[in-house]
Amino acid sequence: MNNQTNQVVSGRSSIGRHLLNIAISLIMLYPMIWMLFSSFKLPQNILMDRGLWSETFTLANYIYGWKGLGSNTFALFFQNSFIVSGFSIVGNLLSCSMAAYAFARLDFRLKAVLFGLMLMTIMLPHHVTIIPQYVIFNKLDWINTYLPLIVPKFTAAEGFFVFLMIQFIRNIPKELDKAAIVDGCGPIQIYWRLVLPLALPALVTTAIFTFIWTWNDFFSQILYINDSHKFTVSLGLRTFLDSSGESNFGALFAMSVLSLVPVFTVFIFLQKFLIEGLTSGGVKG
Repeated sequence: MNNQTNQVVSGRSSIGRHLLNIAISLIMLYPMIWMLFSSFKLPQNILMDRGLWSETFTLANYIYGWKGLGSNTFALFFQNSFIVSGFSIVGNLLSCSMAAYAFARLDFRLKAVLFGLMLMTIMLPHHVTIIPQYVIFNKLDWINTYLPLIVPKFTAAEGFFVFLMIQFIRNIPKELDKAAIVDGCGPIQIYWRLVLPLALPALVTTAIFTFIWTWNDFFSQILYINDSHKFTVSLGLRTFLDSSGESNFGALFAMSVLSLVPVFTVFIFLQKFLIEGLTSGGVKG
């Protein structure tokens, strides 16, 4: 009798926790749900309607928003964002994995000092380095190009990803390195043929975060890009807001919904690797 009572109490407690989690999730997702429904409303009804539903639903916001800014359609903005995000992913994967492999496996002079400096870059706020970076890129004549957004990714400038991969590589048994050396592999072959395949979860985690952060980045892109033909999605969304004239919230919400599709797609299909990459670094192998 006691076992049945305990099972009933445990079942009710589990149901209560699930209902609470669902309620909290709906509260957190409500702004996105509201944006989704608002993207199908007439612009003049978006701020007037109190609820989600509206008597009139239209696709005009998506049609108008996709036309973008003059001859620069939102298809161009999506293309530009994919270019910047794609090169940023490649740069972070190559440079951060090589730096992590060096710190985790190789012995060289000033290793501890350089590792400490790398950790300091994580603690240093990004806004502190904005002015020096802008001065350097301006002297290199890189302003109004994608180079300031892409080139730093190929120099292992993202200390967070380097540290993440270091923790993952350290969990790979060193006996595998010794076995590879016996087979005639050098440091480069060990890195390319052994470490990279085994560090796939960490690499995928780095790729996901790089894509999301680059895709949603607004500050760096508006700082270095001035030509509307080179605008990314983040900058393209800003064109619907005019402080001196009329803002089209309908088109803004419609394109915002479309801009979330790539991010959700990447997260849904790669979340398994994301969780494994974030958690395995804290587990001793």
